Amino acid sequence: MSKYMCVHPVGSNMDPDVATPLAKAIKANSTTDAYWIRSWYAPEEGRFYCEWDAKDADAVRAVVDAALAQTGIPFPLEGIYALPLMVWGEDYRS
Repeated sequence: MSKYMCVHPVGSNMDPDVATPLAKAIKANSTTDAYWIRSWYAPEEGRFYCEWDAKDADAVRAVVDAALAQTGIPFPLEGIYALPLMVWGEDYRS
């Protein structure tokens, strides 16, 4: 599995109550080919960043599309980006 990042331009006033049903649908539609790990919201940027383990970007897109169709919640997708290099700060602790 590889790491991917989805970037969602959601604006600076995202309502967590709106995101909850979508998050549940994402988890329910996750597969062995695409599994949502965690997300971060940056209100100053108006973006929601979601980390995935997946075989490819198409597998992530399939899960996201299924969850959006199931919930009907508008959640724009700017892009799905491969993360070929991950660096952990703890690896450099003295």
